Amino acid sequence: MRRLVAALAATAALGVGLTACGESDPIADTAGGQTREITHVMGTTKVPVEPKRVVVLDTDKIDTALTLGVTPVGAATAGEARSWPTYFGEEKLAGIKEVGVLTEPDLEAITALKPDLILGSKFRQEKFYDELSAIAPTVFTEMVGITWKENFLFDGAALGKEQQAKDLLAQYEARAEKFGTDLGDAATRKISIVRFMPTEIRVYGPDSFSGIVIGDTGLGRPERQLLTGKEDRRMDRVSPERISEVDGDVVFVTAYGEKGTTEQSKITGGTLWKGLSAVKAGKAYVVSDEVWMTGIGVGAANAILDDLEKHLAA
Repeated sequence: MRRLVAALAATAALGVGLTACGESDPIADTAGGQTREITHVMGTTKVPVEPKRVVVLDTDKIDTALTLGVTPVGAATAGEARSWPTYFGEEKLAGIKEVGVLTEPDLEAITALKPDLILGSKFRQEKFYDELSAIAPTVFTEMVGITWKENFLFDGAALGKEQQAKDLLAQYEARAEKFGTDLGDAATRKISIVRFMPTEIRVYGPDSFSGIVIGDTGLGRPERQLLTGKEDRRMDRVSPERISEVDGDVVFVTAYGEKGTTEQSKITGGTLWKGLSAVKAGKAYVVSDEVWMTGIGVGAANAILDDLEKHLAA
């Protein structure tokens, strides 16, 4: 609950303002429905009280929409990992149309879907904001990853699901805390998070999405991945020759796209990787990149907890 209060406070600090239309003073949109004003990083926008045709332009927003029971009519995909968040199941993904990638939304495809609300982020799509706003009411959050809880609450409110978003975030945080408490020795277990990219190897710190989830459980991190003294504590790079730096009591491994998977196979087949203490102990686990890296929402966070329960609880 303390973390939820902090997220709510941070949302307010980001300049989020929600003004719902009262019964006595409705604001009619051009289609005759009711709207409300949302103040966000790009300005103030009138959005439908109950949006029906939502387009989402970042992976956190498709997670948020599906978590809250809203199926977008369109969604952007994450570059080389051109897939939907399959951890929700195929049934929930049916009917969603692809509208480009995160950094290059397909404006023509978005227009064809006739959305009544577009959710995006300044970090990814700032240069497209005016064009998107000409298509439909468009609301942006500022960052991704480090502000994922605040974004979840904000986007939930934009979707007309504010209380549900608060409840689901609180439930996730309670589950994470209980998991760590039940382990008994969570803080002493050093959890390493490694991602293979097409051209580099990354370790993820305490301000990354998956790092925040690990922190919510109270699990420890290897000293190397605390990124102490770094201005950006989300992630850092490791060369193949220094792969020993990714070691921990347990190592969770992901790969981004086919090229990342190829890099993963090359490195994990080598003697340096096989010499890691976690690998020798059989405690290096390959997990879903779309869950641990690109999900960035409550749905993905709960899926990470599923992985932790599977590999650590026993």
